[in-house]
Amino acid sequence: MKILVCISNVPDTTTKITFTNDNTQFNTAGVQFIVNPYDEIALSRAIELCEGGKGTVTVINVGESQTDPTIRKALAIGADDAVRINRAPRDAYYTAYQIAEYAKTTEFDIILCGRESIDYNGSQVAAMIGEFLDIPSVSIIKKLDYDGISATLEREIEGGKEIISITGKFVASCSEGTAEPKIPNMRGIMSARTKPLVVVEAKEIEQLTKVQQFETPAPRGAVKLVPAEEASKLIDLLHQEAKVI
Repeated sequence: MKILVCISNVPDTTTKITFTNDNTQFNTAGVQFIVNPYDEIALSRAIELCEGGKGTVTVINVGESQTDPTIRKALAIGADDAVRINRAPRDAYYTAYQIAEYAKTTEFDIILCGRESIDYNGSQVAAMIGEFLDIPSVSIIKKLDYDGISATLEREIEGGKEIISITGKFVASCSEGTAEPKIPNMRGIMSARTKPLVVVEAKEIEQLTKVQQFETPAPRGAVKLVPAEEASKLIDLLHQEAKVI
């Protein structure tokens, strides 16, 4: 069994977000980057499926050399080897295309992603990879079992659960519950330094999207306190200012 796990290099959740170049580019100065948390879940489940010599796990990232520490973290968690597509990701379509082009050159049984990256929250890459490779894609799964031939996946739907059976190759995006994220131990950290990290040049593709401008959310307004005995004033504020009634 060979599993390919897609990982994103994202800002830590405590990062204060700012932009440069007239608000068209994310300011990376002083930012701590981490493995996307949902991708860690996907990686952890892949490692569990391959435990006991049942298979190998390869992580793949679309990014430039500054993402190498994040890739090494994934190797420390337990991936066997890694691939970096040497180009800054432009958008979900570009990222999915690069991963799919690499996957066409190497045999993989399963491709796993996180449900979304915590920076753009697009939830698009897994489905696009499936389309590029013409294989089934299942979004936001909560459970994955695989016997080497067929897989059983479970996902939540409105009012219940959906259980899907797939034979052959597939792509899935993992959510909370699929696995508990693993913490690298000292042995993993030491071995990550020598595990293979192959750098592959990106394929050229037409740029379909362009960032016009980023905006941060508007600051919260001041809180207005209304005495309990002035309920009518509260109703007026909700109607005239908040416009929620």
